[in-house]
Amino acid sequence: MIKIKTAAEIELMRESALIVSKTLGMLAKEVKPGVSTLTLDALAESFIRDHGAVPGFLGLYDFPNTLCMSPNAQVVHGIPNNKPLEEGDIISIDCGALKNGFYGDHAYTFEVGSVAPEVKKLLDITKASLYKGIEAFKAGNRVGDVGFAIQEFTEKHGYGVVRELVGHGLGTSMHEDPEMPNYGRRGRGKKFIEGMVVAIEPMTNMGTHRINQLKDGWTILTADGKPSAHFEHNVALVNGKPELLSTFDYVYEALGITSDEEAPFRAAKRSR
Repeated sequence: MIKIKTAAEIELMRESALIVSKTLGMLAKEVKPGVSTLTLDALAESFIRDHGAVPGFLGLYDFPNTLCMSPNAQVVHGIPNNKPLEEGDIISIDCGALKNGFYGDHAYTFEVGSVAPEVKKLLDITKASLYKGIEAFKAGNRVGDVGFAIQEFTEKHGYGVVRELVGHGLGTSMHEDPEMPNYGRRGRGKKFIEGMVVAIEPMTNMGTHRINQLKDGWTILTADGKPSAHFEHNVALVNGKPELLSTFDYVYEALGITSDEEAPFRAAKRSR
């Protein structure tokens, strides 16, 4: 059942989402060759708690850490460890925070030093597909419209769209209805309703869309060992249009990136 949020609840969710956004921004300065994912995980846990929230992933379904950290051919749900990142790696950092009873949950795939041009293109296309999906999250549309928008854009560039893992509704639970696949057919699936909040999160593989799972029960890998990228935003349906609750602005500020990609989806006349 889809749980509709009031305007006040959406503002509480924005607060949780922005704690995640700020956490990713803090981590952006720390992602570099030689640092371990376990070190980044500890920094994130302290940062989230210092901001009056608790890590949303730690202990959820028995997950052992604050962050899901998935380098290179790992798609999602990677467990932090002591292995240092290397020049040319990419790493998806997926982060959650719980505050005032509501979750924030989003992800960004970072470059570690300088990456190969074909890998950078994978990241750029995956992130662009996220905004294609967000644009389709509007009154009158359905779940399949978002999935179609992401899939069509991604596959025309020759990439594989992961089928088994999907976005989701978000609220007092980390995973609520509806499921939000990154593939689909226009006009199919549940209809979008004013007050819905969802996590839209394309997971895109450089090669095949097929995946495998490690014996740890968590880590998902591409079946062909090629890189994978993952970007995620939290979005509310407000006045029939998609409104971002999360932002990559803190990441961009840390990395010296200028972007107006979020401008069409920002809240009107609300403080950020």
